[in-house]
Amino acid sequence: MQDFTRRSLLQGGTALAATGMLTGPALFDFARAWAQSAPWKAEPGAKLTVMRWKRFVPAEDDAFNAMVAAFKAATGTEMNVFSESFEDVQPKASVAANTGSGLDVAWGLHTLPQLFPTKVLKMNDVADYLGKKYGGWTDAAAKTCKLGEDWLGIPVATNGGYMTYRKSATDKAGFKEFPKDFPSFLEMCKALKANNTPAGFALGHASGDANGWLHWILWGHNAWTVNEKDQVSINSPETAKALEYCKALYETFIPGTPSWNDSSNNKAYLAGELYCTLNGISIYVAAKTDPTKKELAEDTYHALHPVGPIGKPTELQLTLPILAFNFTKYPNAAKAFVAFMLEKENYEKWLDGAQGYLQQTLNAYESASVWTADPKNAVYSQASKRTLPASGIGTVGEKAATAIADFIVVDMFANYCTGAKDAKGAMAEAERQLKRIYR
Repeated sequence: MQDFTRRSLLQGGTALAATGMLTGPALFDFARAWAQSAPWKAEPGAKLTVMRWKRFVPAEDDAFNAMVAAFKAATGTEMNVFSESFEDVQPKASVAANTGSGLDVAWGLHTLPQLFPTKVLKMNDVADYLGKKYGGWTDAAAKTCKLGEDWLGIPVATNGGYMTYRKSATDKAGFKEFPKDFPSFLEMCKALKANNTPAGFALGHASGDANGWLHWILWGHNAWTVNEKDQVSINSPETAKALEYCKALYETFIPGTPSWNDSSNNKAYLAGELYCTLNGISIYVAAKTDPTKKELAEDTYHALHPVGPIGKPTELQLTLPILAFNFTKYPNAAKAFVAFMLEKENYEKWLDGAQGYLQQTLNAYESASVWTADPKNAVYSQASKRTLPASGIGTVGEKAATAIADFIVVDMFANYCTGAKDAKGAMAEAERQLKRIYR
């Protein structure tokens, strides 16, 4: 757990300045002026315990820490921040929700606020303030956090996952351009395997990576967990076709993907064992910042998802919503902190620090400099606009959030690809679990 002070902010200013951050006295002065005019005034003696996901890009973490320190210095709010892996964020937030203690604020994944809608502090005023000031919210981001007209949290950012590949390997496989449809993508993966330069995508309980690419495959075949009326529809001919296609892909993968978490493909790619995967930009950033990986960074490119038989993009990108629990003793401080995070003076510099790992959910930030700083970043700028909500064509809410959190789609594909179940058995199991949720 970290306690942030103005002294730590100033001491860290030199390192942050190298990444273009608003640091030291300048950041403190902005924060102090903002606190004086902000709609929310932190309660005297406010103390916030904040959980966030562990950083994948160090400069993003530095920028976040500087922001936290400035907020503490300007408002007098004690800020205790700790990080958890993607896999542990939802369980620990659920414990806090169920016990009514332990956390004030949680920055999580997908539709986290929808898991406990009666336990969160409504953020309507924060969403309205930011939306009006910064050009409105992207569609899926807003849907992720809203229940009716109420905002259960604020979609701080999207963590877009796109195709990350070694161009030398795809060129050798006969694909000078990255495939744009499912059949060509499968043929490329077969050729990569034949050349001992395999692809690999997580089939384990990887909250971001596995949910992301497997929902893309499912939806790309016009198959859905539920239909527009929230009726369970997973057991369908379209899902069977998605399973068959996924198994054909799986047979081209590097060994071990059924046990992968969200960091496994990063490690394999950076180790030179993996040549195509779906990931945030963190792999490329890690390679760029490691002098020993210069050749790997130069050979790494990014591409949009190929489009399936449905004929249109069916991406599931990872929304990163922040929420405050309604049992916090300091609701004004919590709202002030969330709003402070997304102000232009913080947010654009934070995006710079993330180097493309985080994408905007407020339309005004489409012109942020990070998207033109490196041509290989540009693909990621589209994540928030291209993604569907985690519910697909169904209703965003607690039920859809539970289906994601329980890895129902991931396990269905993994069971079939590994031979644990046949197609009928895998679909039937997913159907049974979904009907339990959607009863």
